[in-house]
Amino acid sequence: MIRLTLSRSAQAMTSFSLQQRGLQFSSHYWRRSLSSSSSAAAAGETKPKGIEYNKLTVGIPKETYPLEKRVAATPQTVDLLRKPGFHVLIEKDAGLAAHFKNEDYEAAGAKLVDKDELWKKSDIVMKVRPPTMDEVKSLEDRTLVSFLWPAQNKDLLAQLESQKATAFAMDCIPRTLSRGQTYDALSSQANISGYRAVIEASNQYGRFFAGQMTAAGKVPPTKVLVVGTGVAGLAAIQTAKNMGAVVRAFDVRPVTKEQVEAMGGQFLEVDYKEDGSGAGGYAKEMSKEWHAAAAKLLSKQCEEVDIVITTALIPGRPAPKMITKDMIAKMKPGSVTVDLAAEAGGNIETTVKDQVIVTDNGVTCIGYTDLPSRLPTTSSSLYSNNISKFLLSAGPQTTKEKGYFYIDHDDDAVRGMLVLEKGKMMWPAPLPPPPPATVKDEKKVVEPEVIDYRAPYVQGAKTAAYFASSVLAFGAVAPNPAFSSMFTTFALSNVIGVQVVLGVSHALHSPLMAVTNAISGTTALGGMHLLAHSQSAAATALGAAATTLSTVNIVGGFIVTTKMLDMFKRPTDPPEYYHLYGIPAAGAIGAYGVG
Repeated sequence: MIRLTLSRSAQAMTSFSLQQRGLQFSSHYWRRSLSSSSSAAAAGETKPKGIEYNKLTVGIPKETYPLEKRVAATPQTVDLLRKPGFHVLIEKDAGLAAHFKNEDYEAAGAKLVDKDELWKKSDIVMKVRPPTMDEVKSLEDRTLVSFLWPAQNKDLLAQLESQKATAFAMDCIPRTLSRGQTYDALSSQANISGYRAVIEASNQYGRFFAGQMTAAGKVPPTKVLVVGTGVAGLAAIQTAKNMGAVVRAFDVRPVTKEQVEAMGGQFLEVDYKEDGSGAGGYAKEMSKEWHAAAAKLLSKQCEEVDIVITTALIPGRPAPKMITKDMIAKMKPGSVTVDLAAEAGGNIETTVKDQVIVTDNGVTCIGYTDLPSRLPTTSSSLYSNNISKFLLSAGPQTTKEKGYFYIDHDDDAVRGMLVLEKGKMMWPAPLPPPPPATVKDEKKVVEPEVIDYRAPYVQGAKTAAYFASSVLAFGAVAPNPAFSSMFTTFALSNVIGVQVVLGVSHALHSPLMAVTNAISGTTALGGMHLLAHSQSAAATALGAAATTLSTVNIVGGFIVTTKMLDMFKRPTDPPEYYHLYGIPAAGAIGAYGVG
């Protein structure tokens, strides 16, 4: 009782003082803030930063912009705001155009009110389109969250500034901020625009998108050119590709090539090197030379394609003209163009805002500016998620105090979207500080190591020479020729087994088969034995045949092996010197022949 009395007395004194100064404040908003401060003081606790959710009312008005069917909150997001404590007011019939009933909002916990009551009692107003001047005046000094486009709406900002209002622009989200993707309404709505652009084009186009081969004849696939491969462009590429079209895409930013090709599109490049990547993921304005090269490319493409969809935008500037009237004149009759930049002046010279026209040569030009509103339920659901989650993050994200709305300049998302704070111009947000310069360590010049590729082969040849000498020496002291012959066979079988079988990796099984085939030619030894000891003409003939055929088998096997191994060689492989093994082999054979 004491706290309530103090609060009312303080309110009366403060209201009188403010009236003397000629200032106007929302009485219910002031009462809640003052009551909250008194409660914290009475409890002797440190008051968290910001204002408690249960002391704030969020208002969702009906959109009045021509052709606009979206709404800033759905029954699902109303429930999302009500659970932590926000009071929610919905203008009657605000969601009907997006197929959301008044009863559904009431069931979610919102209160249905008329327009005047909503603007009068709302502490925070959430909209889709920028407010009209009359709506801004009704806002007074409270908070607005909506698309604002501050660079284009100077008069609107001036009016908000004069009223000491606070404003957040949903179009100013830092798009390179990972966490900001949750609140990125530009992307969520552009995705819908790109999809809908293809649907509108297919509605006006007189053929299948996918090619067909039927008994009645062949229908070639539709060729679609997408100019600008941001979110809307990529959505258009994906949709057209899914419908069976052949898709080509063009953008000033070469970094988007990989994304286009990942969706099955063909990325077109001009014959002039210039990177059009700008800040925040947008494109920058290009040079005259680049535009001349691009015009040549696009002119040729317009002669070939059936549908052209353009999405090129530069923040704060009119849309660049990419497709001229001369290019349109080269398109085939029945072709279609869809200009997603129509609201900003258009990328196509024949575009008429919010209209569909047909040129003299039969090209249908679509200039709709309400493409997201043509899918009002989906676009409203996505947008309301963006804006509601942003509102719920303002404060708790950095202060870690749940249930309190607070404008924290240390929050990159909040600071980036903050246009006005109590009448103070805060746009544009300051750029983040550049990363600290890294001191490059002076790298010591390391002399390349000289590798002697010949050395291991020389060492192997020496080992073979030692082994051959040992065999010859052992043969010299052998008790009889039969023992020498058996020992030689035994030694050769061991050498062959170790060097050929154990030394070959599993990946070389096919070459190993060729080597094994060559080794099987050791039957030549039997043929040579017959030639040396045979007393029969028939045995001699068979020995000669065995020796000849085995020799062919040996030589052919090793030739095939060499060719197969060459298939696995790389240009960077070190040179080989296997011919050095022939020296000890020739020496051993010569010594054997002499002995």
